Amino acid sequence: KTITGPGVPRSFLPFSPGIQSGQFVFISGQASVDIEGNIIAGSFEEECRRSFENLKAILESAGLGMNDVIQVRNYVGRQEDLPAFNKIYKEFFSEPYPARTTRIGCLGNLLKFEVDAVASY
Repeated sequence: KTITGPGVPRSFLPFSPGIQSGQFVFISGQASVDIEGNIIAGSFEEECRRSFENLKAILESAGLGMNDVIQVRNYVGRQEDLPAFNKIYKEFFSEPYPARTTRIGCLGNLLKFEVDAVASY
């Protein structure tokens, strides 16, 4: 089942924002985009928060919340943004934290941050 709904950003790329399979919801990479899928450039902090808000919107459309996330993968453009990322991460997730992987320097010049996740009912 594809997860869609109000507040879920669309993309011009060929992927679903989220897919429910059994008790799991798999959420595609979320970046700093508006509802139409247009990239909204800003500071690292702005882009990171918008990406997490997009993740949250998809979860809500699936009837879930951030506390239902069991795994999260983060893509941080620059090493120097790691302290800001960890601070913002704790605004959206609390203990017990989901399993987590963070990759650095893998986004090119277009994005500063991206996140994908797996959640469970």
